[in-house]
Amino acid sequence: MWEDCDLVEVIAGKQGGVPLVKGTRIPAEQIVEESELGSPQEEIAENYPSVGRERIAALIAYAGRSCRLGAFRL
Repeated sequence: MWEDCDLVEVIAGKQGGVPLVKGTRIPAEQIVEESELGSPQEEIAENYPSVGRERIAALIAYAGRSCRLGAFRL
């Protein structure tokens, strides 16, 4: 669940209302999925330069914490 993450926003009508990395059109789950598929964070940052390494690391960490709490599902 992304509603408690300050790095993510949901805007009705933008990308179908999916949770996006704030200020972008990039789905937050896409970042996490790439990490789970084995892409290094540096590679993800190269693919999404508008997100930046720090935000990528924070999104992945948030998803990991949420998974451990049972609140996050991809």
